[in-house]
Amino acid sequence: MASNYTESVEQQAASTKIQIYPTANSGISSFWKDKYEKDAKKYWDIFYKRHQDKFFKDRHYLDKEWGRHFTGLGGKVLLEVGCGAGNTIFPLRATYPDVFVHACDFSQRAITLVKSHREYSETCINAFVCDLTSDDLSKQIPSLSVDIVTMIFVLSAVSPEKMSLALQNIRKVLKPNGIVLFRDYATGDLAQERFTCKDQKISENFYVRGDGTRAFYFSEECLRQLFEENGFVTEEIGIHCKQVENRSRELVMNRRWVQSVFRVSKTENGLDLNNSALNGESIESEVKETVVEVPLSVEFDMSEDVAAQMFGISPSNDEVMDVSFGELNFKIKVLSKENQHTCKSTGLMLWESARLMASILAENPSITAGKRVLELGCGCSGVCSMIAAQSAHLVVATDGDDSALDLLTQNVSENLTPKNLSKLLVRTLYWGNQEHINAIKKENELGFEVIIGTDVTYISEAILPLFATAAELLSDHTTSEELSEPALILCHVLRRVDEPSILSAASQFGFRLVDRWPNSQSIMSSWFSKINSKDEIPSTALSILYFQRVILDSSTDLVIKD
Repeated sequence: MASNYTESVEQQAASTKIQIYPTANSGISSFWKDKYEKDAKKYWDIFYKRHQDKFFKDRHYLDKEWGRHFTGLGGKVLLEVGCGAGNTIFPLRATYPDVFVHACDFSQRAITLVKSHREYSETCINAFVCDLTSDDLSKQIPSLSVDIVTMIFVLSAVSPEKMSLALQNIRKVLKPNGIVLFRDYATGDLAQERFTCKDQKISENFYVRGDGTRAFYFSEECLRQLFEENGFVTEEIGIHCKQVENRSRELVMNRRWVQSVFRVSKTENGLDLNNSALNGESIESEVKETVVEVPLSVEFDMSEDVAAQMFGISPSNDEVMDVSFGELNFKIKVLSKENQHTCKSTGLMLWESARLMASILAENPSITAGKRVLELGCGCSGVCSMIAAQSAHLVVATDGDDSALDLLTQNVSENLTPKNLSKLLVRTLYWGNQEHINAIKKENELGFEVIIGTDVTYISEAILPLFATAAELLSDHTTSEELSEPALILCHVLRRVDEPSILSAASQFGFRLVDRWPNSQSIMSSWFSKINSKDEIPSTALSILYFQRVILDSSTDLVIKD
């Protein structure tokens, strides 16, 4: 490295561990809070479109926990709010065939699933779409006609500031002695603990999942106060705990939920309820159980990602994209679109800059033919690296994110022929990490003749380590042919880091800009002549910067070749 580089820059590049995605943990922005509220119904529709009726198991535990409330003379009228695909109502109907069920849900797709169930009949089930916070239940159900309301993992999906509206709506249709059977997430649950290390907090105890649906975690005090302020008395309440150990993965996981029974307050109905528990005395319970092995029959209601950790179930957060570049076709596994908005890793999706660069490489194989190619921050798709592998001597695809590298390895192995697969290496590389840089140098002592980066310049702290890493790994080989000069090619959308800042950082590590696109005057002007389809050139305002190294005399620091 030239002697005129400052010591502070060298130290920063060598010691700083840089990720090209934000690491702040300050919660989501106001814009996204509003969006999750506005589009809540859409996210639940997507959830049921994806999972149909396969996600939650039928809740047979309801009879065991609350069977005494369903027995008695004559059939009772039940309202299941947030009925989903019917995992509560159909098991209850099977056990208590005299029960008439009103079933409502926020999602139209969920109601469609209920009505398509083989056991659905309008003579015993009334299913309809309803937003508890804005739609009047009494327009669908006669007032004061419901014996029991079941709320199973549903209130947690409602914004805390709107929970009172939902409870007041429910109270309109409950009989004077009607009850609410409640089960939902409790504070301290494993899922909430996992949220604490992610930027997914909306407000206190309220979080957004990766698929856009939301979850609130109740404390016993909070839940009791909420119901009692809205015309109910607490008959039973308790935090239930289950510790689950997965021996094969050496994981111990704590599941916590709150289970309660609330009854319409006598002060609201003028009734004399001769039950001490109904006059304000609550029954406290604390259930603790250790389960060493988890049989498949164990029933939990949990967020998707927790299910994956506990039982090894795939979270199904991935989707497969069919992409084509010239005559090359790939099936690329990426993070599904409905999960991308809350994902911290930018490498789990296919960016437009990668599409553009892949199109260029596919139509201009001479860029990489017979050369040693390095891709920086390639993410999970690896399309540029896989196209380069068709003609290059060696390709090393790198990223600093473990999740991206896992998907990248799958995509490479599933899309390349054995011959091309043998030329492509997948490696971990944090920019500026000398251990990682040295490991890659051992793979290729001659350095790389082409280094590619797509959308890797939008975090300001990462710019210097990016160029420092490229400077160490770019080959010193030069020829009289300009296209054979070792080059660093960056394709990106300009975001928070402006182009002058990028060029300034490049110059500190001996790079000079020899061409740019649009407005190419030399090297890149011929690349686009072969790309005529509008589908191959994204409409997004992209930029490509083509750098070569300035060759310096180490004794004088004078430029020998400009």
